[in-house]
Amino acid sequence: MQVKRYFAADMRQAMNRVREELGADASIISTRRVAGGVELTAALDYQVQAKVSRPNPALEAELRKTQAQIMQAQVSLQARDEGGASGRDRQLLEQVMQRVSEPVAAQPQMTQQASASQGEMMAMRSELNSLRELLEMQLGNMAWSNMRAQQPMHAALWKRFQKMGLSAEIIRPVLERVAHEKDQHQAWRMALAYLTHAVRTPNNEAIDEGGVIALVGPAGVGKTTTLAKLAARYVLTHGASNIALVSMDSYRIGAQEQLKTLGRILNIPVSYVADGVTLAETLQPLAHKKVVLIDTAGLPASDPALGLQLDSLSAAGVKAKNYLVMAATSQGQVLKAAWHAYKRCGLAGCIITKLDEAISMGEALSMAIGHSMPVAYTTDGPKIPDDLQVPRSHQLISRAVRLQSSEEPTEEMMAQMCVGSPLAVQSVG
Repeated sequence: MQVKRYFAADMRQAMNRVREELGADASIISTRRVAGGVELTAALDYQVQAKVSRPNPALEAELRKTQAQIMQAQVSLQARDEGGASGRDRQLLEQVMQRVSEPVAAQPQMTQQASASQGEMMAMRSELNSLRELLEMQLGNMAWSNMRAQQPMHAALWKRFQKMGLSAEIIRPVLERVAHEKDQHQAWRMALAYLTHAVRTPNNEAIDEGGVIALVGPAGVGKTTTLAKLAARYVLTHGASNIALVSMDSYRIGAQEQLKTLGRILNIPVSYVADGVTLAETLQPLAHKKVVLIDTAGLPASDPALGLQLDSLSAAGVKAKNYLVMAATSQGQVLKAAWHAYKRCGLAGCIITKLDEAISMGEALSMAIGHSMPVAYTTDGPKIPDDLQVPRSHQLISRAVRLQSSEEPTEEMMAQMCVGSPLAVQSVG
């Protein structure tokens, strides 16, 4: 028997190394998370031994959920034609089922009196997460392979959307709506039309509607610069008598100085929320202004001051329209984290910045579509106020298409996107 241990950044890379070195006949003996990634032990000609697992009621429920998912996948596999799945995929899936089923089947035979130690619980959770990753990886690979074979047109559309940077959650419903279309070019045009309809843009410009407008978001996304563009745009159109600026950013001296300079150039008043003074109290002397623009501090989600700042914006009497500023250069996970951190203040929409530096618009558009946030403005350069636009849906989608990557996505990327897709489930079943 040949046994080898592999270290990799994630389960997918570890499995690829097993295939390359030991082949499809290898058995997975154990998996666990370690510093820097995962550790996977695999062997050739390995006979699985019965194992005794210490009882853990909390994890048993988790294991049963995973086992149910695996059993459902097995039923789908068995219902397929014999030529639908490769022997390697089926064998690896069966190995995962065997690994997950063992502790669940063993527990009813034992008297579940004692609980596992904290260290054992963490180890079991780590193993469970690794097994789930392995299962999702295999199902994704099978789903993508079947989609390419059985629905080549949809597979081609998946690739084009992935090159635009759109998330799987946005792509899936669009592909479902064009599933009946047989012509690929027509399906692509229809899909873009559905995407255009999904992107919301306001009928009236935010600063023309007036009121208190606050720009929120993490540090570095361009909040202060965007506020300067909005202020200059308003002054050039309506004059300086009915607009004021307010800063909640007491953390960066540079931000305050920038607002002071802007106020002096545009001849508009600039106020600051002082210590011990609420935002509502700061806004009271400005009640006669038609537009009040608020610049906020970009604080980490873990900073307690962020919660206080967002509570001030959503407090009774403030009535601010809060816009999440999202840099088009940010990764999807960063944008998701920002939305989760700032949604508590109530978001009227979003502003997409730094389009001139972006290599993709899909991540930002996915957030706007997925969370029904109207895109109030976009910015694409440093010029004030020239590089500020009021977008239209078709313009945003057209620009996203133009910015799509020229590189073809890897098979692993496509398999990962296919996990959980209704179209993929149909192709597997």
